[in-house]
Amino acid sequence: MAAALLFVLAVVATPREAFWAFGIHAALLAGAAAAGRLPPAFLLRRLLIEIPFLLFAVFLPFFGRGERVDVLGVALSREGLWAAWNIAAKATLGTAASVILAATTRVPDLLKAFSRLHFPKVLVAMMGFMVRYLDVVVGELGRMRIALQSRAYRPRWFGEARALGAVAGTLFVRSYERGERVYLAMQARGYRGVMPELETAAAPAGQWAAALALVALAAGVAAAGWVLR
Repeated sequence: MAAALLFVLAVVATPREAFWAFGIHAALLAGAAAAGRLPPAFLLRRLLIEIPFLLFAVFLPFFGRGERVDVLGVALSREGLWAAWNIAAKATLGTAASVILAATTRVPDLLKAFSRLHFPKVLVAMMGFMVRYLDVVVGELGRMRIALQSRAYRPRWFGEARALGAVAGTLFVRSYERGERVYLAMQARGYRGVMPELETAAAPAGQWAAALALVALAAGVAAAGWVLR
């Protein structure tokens, strides 16, 4: 997790004019994905999550100010084009790094990493419970959907969708009540706000060396980008 964060910072620090630097960053991520045995199709599907954010960058060349350039007969802002490229390149690389981290690291290890990096204990506990009980809530929602369908609920106009609001409210109440029962059960078993760590061994030096080697290369590329501008 520390390596992913530092890698993203190195990408952000790379000057936007250094196209070759972004190519090397992408090659480093491709090497990390290959080491993690992640197929390209898997990464591409996960990268679709950033499309709504990239839509903002698409409009920058049209509404940007300053010097205009003709691209396929359309007058676009030069500064807007640079800004759109900067956002698209860095957002894509940062998202890819996050996808690789999440796909190659178990959720308990991610939570343990948050704890060891001194994130607020309350937030770490909330994330842990969210991951553990997400399937329970989704299953509850599925049963409620089946119950609606068994009662011939087939909304055809907006007014008939009021039942969905009732479903959402019921799901919230049931989830809240389940959370209360789980919390009381945990308190009865000695819970005091922090989950016990079953494994306390630190990461070996070899893992730190392998992770920071990628960061060192990315930082060197970013520094070279500023020198060679």
